[in-house]
Amino acid sequence: MSDEPTPERVKIVTWEDPRTPAREARRLSGAAFFDAMRRGKIPEPPFGKLLGIDMFDAGEGYFMMSLQPQEIHYNPMGCVHGGILATLLDSVMSASVHTALPADRGYLTSEINVQFLRPVFTGTGEIMAEGHLVSLDVHVALAEGKIFDSGDTIYAKATATCVVFDRQAPKE
Repeated sequence: MSDEPTPERVKIVTWEDPRTPAREARRLSGAAFFDAMRRGKIPEPPFGKLLGIDMFDAGEGYFMMSLQPQEIHYNPMGCVHGGILATLLDSVMSASVHTALPADRGYLTSEINVQFLRPVFTGTGEIMAEGHLVSLDVHVALAEGKIFDSGDTIYAKATATCVVFDRQAPKE
């Protein structure tokens, strides 16, 4: 190992006001909300811009996102941090719940259980995360998700419980 310092790396992130999509989320059904986002009429959330997560596909009870692993995602062990993978899984699972909700209903993840099966590296290439709604009732929704690569190797899988509620305007 060299005593020479490594070159500093820089990441610049830009995003739009997150209050705009929050207002639209109260006005639209989940399916209409994500359709508008996919068409660029509603900005994607800032956390996706920060992490490099891209919305890939959505349908009722289904959501898919992609991530190109980058060095910036690495933990001290030299692979993508589990928290990044858990965020990706939480995102697709909760979004799969959102796609099935009418405009007057909201949700929050109350519990997530992740099983990490193998490490992800930059050399893994693009990974996909897929979330499916398992069940939805008045107050609780269950979803499951997985992260996989182009060869269908599974890197992590998860389940989530979401609390479902009547929407209220957020305190900004």
